[in-house]
Amino acid sequence: MKKLVIKDKEIPFPIIQGGMGVGVSLYPLAKAVAKEGGMGVISSACLDRLVSKRLGKKFNTYEAVYQEISEAKEEGGYIGINIMVALMRDYQESVIGAIDAGVDAIISGAGLPLSLPAIKKPKDTALIPIVSSARALEIICKRWERLGYRPDAVVLEGPLAGGHLGFSIEQIDDERFSLENLFPPVKDVAKKYGDFPVIVAGGIYTHEDINRFLGMGADGVQMGTRFLATVESSADEKYKLSVINAQKEDILVAIKPGSPCGLPFRVLKHSPMFVSAQKGLRKPKCDKGYVLTKDDKGNYSVCPAKTDNTNYFCICNGLLSSAGYNPNEEEPLYTVGTNAYRVDKILTTKELMDELKGIDKEDL
Repeated sequence: MKKLVIKDKEIPFPIIQGGMGVGVSLYPLAKAVAKEGGMGVISSACLDRLVSKRLGKKFNTYEAVYQEISEAKEEGGYIGINIMVALMRDYQESVIGAIDAGVDAIISGAGLPLSLPAIKKPKDTALIPIVSSARALEIICKRWERLGYRPDAVVLEGPLAGGHLGFSIEQIDDERFSLENLFPPVKDVAKKYGDFPVIVAGGIYTHEDINRFLGMGADGVQMGTRFLATVESSADEKYKLSVINAQKEDILVAIKPGSPCGLPFRVLKHSPMFVSAQKGLRKPKCDKGYVLTKDDKGNYSVCPAKTDNTNYFCICNGLLSSAGYNPNEEEPLYTVGTNAYRVDKILTTKELMDELKGIDKEDL
């Protein structure tokens, strides 16, 4: 496999581990991927609570992001962080903390990161938006051009990914929106604005899948679900076992009830919080506030999950529980990619990376 070069950083293998939040992609997983020559990625979602609980003292968002990146980088290799635009309240502090900690890349989606280059001079940190179309990338490039910056790379995420999806429910199963069909126009936009790398994501599972997309002209791949059921993943054991035991029909795109972010959200249908929300068994509760938006006075106070648990589930509490943060207080919510049913055992990150590199066990 060729190296993936982003902002003069030579990543030995063109594999980026997806930033799975909440609390799945923390420093143990990111560090393990980096050690094997890929780019390990931390999820910034709810890091203040997760790091505070782990270390037994209070961390704010900036401090938690700085701490997590520092621990991930202790043994070298390349480390990125995924920062969702939808986490508006903590977005700016997460970006500043990441750059100050010397993270190699900020990967940002769940909305268009139009202001990302303006938050803080990135120095050696690569700024990488996540898009689901050529049009979205064109909008970002034009806006960033006004800020005197161009993307250092882009992640094109197709409709087979886990978590939040940048597609309407009608587009998800429409062949016109497959990753294979979305890629060429996105590659053309990348060439137009400086020929920066295009990394593809969503439904990529095997060594052969990686080589197929590299053969199409992609510069690298991003993979989340494959790393979910690894030893180093911080998902709790019930989450990992749910993935291992999942059948194809257990995976669905949640709309009603759905994420308070308003985006389609791929889940395991037997996730306890999703089941409770469907049956109307859970009273509306929103006490973490990571997806709050501003009210008419400019305060971060609005979240539909505060008052409506028929149409929405509380994504913050559900995902925190799936990472073992508050399982005695809240039911977990399990998000996966469309190929999660193919996962049949827990691997170490080294075993998985060797498989993805195409290394035969007999050759070791």
